[in-house]
Amino acid sequence: MAAPILIVGGRGQLAVATSEVARTHGLPVRQIGRPDIDFARPASIGAAFGEVAPWLVVNAAAYTAVDAAEDDVDAAYCANRDGPAVLAGLCETAGIPLIHVSTDYVFDGNKGAPYVETDATAPKGVYGASKLAGEQAVTAVCSRAIILRTSWVYSPIGKNFVRTMLDAAQRTPKLRVVADQRGCPTSASDLADVIMEIALRLQAAWCDSYAGVYHAAGTGETTWHGMAIAIFEAAARHGLPTPEIEAINTEQWPTKVRRPPDSRLDCSKLDAVFGLQLPPWRGGLARTVDIILGTSGGCDHLASPAASERIP
Repeated sequence: MAAPILIVGGRGQLAVATSEVARTHGLPVRQIGRPDIDFARPASIGAAFGEVAPWLVVNAAAYTAVDAAEDDVDAAYCANRDGPAVLAGLCETAGIPLIHVSTDYVFDGNKGAPYVETDATAPKGVYGASKLAGEQAVTAVCSRAIILRTSWVYSPIGKNFVRTMLDAAQRTPKLRVVADQRGCPTSASDLADVIMEIALRLQAAWCDSYAGVYHAAGTGETTWHGMAIAIFEAAARHGLPTPEIEAINTEQWPTKVRRPPDSRLDCSKLDAVFGLQLPPWRGGLARTVDIILGTSGGCDHLASPAASERIP
């Protein structure tokens, strides 16, 4: 049997999407999360790695609770730096590539234009700082590391903006959504497609020019408010009523960590090196809404008392 791809991230939205896409390409995968791989237990990483014996590792695991990270610093750095560093060391020893997923939050969002990979990083909170530390730790020990920075990821499963919006609309006819933060929404499925296209190239041959940091986000840009409007335009096709969506500014929705006001990513390098681009974000968003509402015949299953009507 051919060696598999090890996808770390358990049932997270990107790990699930990447596993699904890999199988459509006929690539064997092992999708593993806690407790089998627990970044808080380094020995578990080595044990799982040795048992799977992969030819490629995709690390889609992360601590992503932006505000909670401020009070849970050790856990954030364990998940976003220390665990990935152990994984990277194992890949280096085995002589195999690692695709590691990072975030737009390594930037402060004050550039006023889309960020390229060589722009100075300046994370504003523990989450962004721990992810940046993870990038640095991975590249320090693994010569075959490919780091993909992405942004505003959503899918039909898990906790994300699309599902939160559909849930919130069940409980109130009016939503207040931040309109002064700009970014590039990214479908987990579209990102998984890119990850697997890179994997196919790596399967054919490794080139030293592949190593490094890349931006990989949905094509186009919007605000959270603009994304909310697009969500309900897609939901209206399923007969859902459209709530009133009031545009507010960041000051009207205070959070412990200030989000980057403009974290758009320039993905030209991904195209130049691998010939890959993610599709326009609106298409992936519409497909995601169709899956959520088409599968269930509605969105009753989304309801959660923890969801907020004011996002993000």
